[in-house]
Amino acid sequence: MAINAQLKAAGFLCLIIIGIPANISLILRFAHIGFLEKRLLPANIIRISLSFANLFVLISRIVPQALFSIGLKHLLNNQQCKLVIFTFRVSRAMSICITSFLSCHQCIIIAPATGKWINLKVMVSRFIPLILFLLLAMNMGIYHFSLLFGRATTNETLSPYTLRLVYCDVDFMNYSYYMLNGLLSTIREIIFVGLMTLSSMYMVYVLFLHGKSMKGKRSSDKGQRRTVEYKASRAVILLVIMYMALFGMDNSMWIYTLTMLNVDPDVNDTRVFLAASFTALSPIHIFATTPKLHFFFQSPYKKRTTDKQTIITNENRITLHN
Repeated sequence: MAINAQLKAAGFLCLIIIGIPANISLILRFAHIGFLEKRLLPANIIRISLSFANLFVLISRIVPQALFSIGLKHLLNNQQCKLVIFTFRVSRAMSICITSFLSCHQCIIIAPATGKWINLKVMVSRFIPLILFLLLAMNMGIYHFSLLFGRATTNETLSPYTLRLVYCDVDFMNYSYYMLNGLLSTIREIIFVGLMTLSSMYMVYVLFLHGKSMKGKRSSDKGQRRTVEYKASRAVILLVIMYMALFGMDNSMWIYTLTMLNVDPDVNDTRVFLAASFTALSPIHIFATTPKLHFFFQSPYKKRTTDKQTIITNENRITLHN
């Protein structure tokens, strides 16, 4: 096996080893929280939906890519190819849309509690399942081309407007369908990444103003609140940088391939790796920035100690208050 192929296989296997367990763990953790608390917060519903989308991306695209990289050929027939390509396209699109929606939702939650914002907060939180369903319907409509033109890879001569995706090909037959598919995908991603960026910038701005308003407060309160604000700001900035770096490079390469009649397989593999990297990194980001998830991974002894410390602290507060 050539060095280039070995590097590809190692890269895709790393995404599988990291991404699939991380997303499954996140789904199980949020399910556990929902079972214990009898409900899930709106933001956690969005996060668990994101984990499902990421998981389907890894299973439908990266697993076949890794199998192909280690030498397993001709695993899928025409119908299986249509299903795998459609699942990957829709899941990847949902990963982008849901992350953007999560950022917008957090932006609305952190906004000042004035008249219009209060109504928007209530409405968005109430209709989260409906919004997620509409996003899914939109992306399924955009990627119906995969069901129409997807097929298993063969030795037959295909049109110049063909995307080669390891075991499968998507032959758009003519330039119009080829360009329409590319433009719809690019425009959608620009819109949702743009919304995510703007909402994240607004959150950083609100947190900055809130930090300034804490000046003059008691040093202990101010220090504690500052820590929370800085952590939230770093989490938002990291999410934006992750998106801009990975999906920015991915979309740049996608636009470049639209100008080519025959796309080099290495270019497609690089795009796939960049697109799937977020699906493996985002659950790690959520684990790192969600304190409630940290508590789940503490040892039973440490959890009991934490609970006792919380009870003692609350009792002391009550005593001081009385």
